[in-house]
Amino acid sequence: MGRKQYTDTRGKAKSNSRLERYGASNEEASESTIPMPVVMWDFKHCDPKRCSGVKLARCDMLKTLKLSQRFRGIVASPVGEKAVSPADRSIVEQYGAGVVDCSWARIDEVPFSKIRGPSDRLLPYLVATNPVNYGKPWKLNCAEALAAIFYVTGFPDHGEALMSKFKWGHAFYKVNAGLLNRYAKCKDSTEVVAVQNEYLASLEEDERRKDKDGSNRDNMYPPSTDDEGDEHDDGSDSGDNLDDDPLFGRNNNRQTAFTAFDEDSEEEEEDSDEVDDGSDEDDDDEEDETDDDGHTDDKDTNVIIDKLGNTHIIH
Repeated sequence: MGRKQYTDTRGKAKSNSRLERYGASNEEASESTIPMPVVMWDFKHCDPKRCSGVKLARCDMLKTLKLSQRFRGIVASPVGEKAVSPADRSIVEQYGAGVVDCSWARIDEVPFSKIRGPSDRLLPYLVATNPVNYGKPWKLNCAEALAAIFYVTGFPDHGEALMSKFKWGHAFYKVNAGLLNRYAKCKDSTEVVAVQNEYLASLEEDERRKDKDGSNRDNMYPPSTDDEGDEHDDGSDSGDNLDDDPLFGRNNNRQTAFTAFDEDSEEEEEDSDEVDDGSDEDDDDEEDETDDDGHTDDKDTNVIIDKLGNTHIIH
């Protein structure tokens, strides 16, 4: 009579309990297909059930670092001196990409000097498509920021892998495809900034034309392709179908496009994105739509210099 074999399920049970505690599924816990390190410093400003960085950690798509741990990869950070560009490809390929997970409203509390690495970078102009800050320039959450680094440095598949973990994820590339592709064709940070400034100048020209003849702005989002970005859309409910959203294809929040980190944002506009159910996500989209449609353009003209040193005239 052979020996009875036992299977040790203690570790598995513990893992499953942890997943259930944070609302994760076994599918979410699948191993990452990204070969280089993807990291995050988490300052726990956000609800872990709604934070995109925490969700990616649950999915084993990134590793959370302690404040004392150093990282030699490209880090999206407001203390960067240059914009991320294709010139950073070799750094990303060898050392990976990182992001700081914190609230926009509490950005002053983050000790960036303690986590500053050799390759901190600013992100160029892009539009957020997460449910919390949908349609707002610069207000990317952790997942979008990491995906942007991979897209710009020539690893679009890795960007897609990150965004595939979110029901709304396909929209990020679809909305920003035109600019992401142009940034990816640049040589270095200088060219990326030039592309950004050219696009911002076109937005300002559209604004002046609108003020002059009262015409409507129909395409204030970065130009995007029509045949890409839908492969991860699960079509689970109408609230997740951004193609039907009236905000899709235009951007009425141009007044926020000055700095990569807006320190004046409200507390509820955190770096969060995962919605517990469809009704919450619909509410977020509806709130953003109300804010956008209710915006007035009769403010005084201001001249603002962004983190990249660019001057923008804002009405």
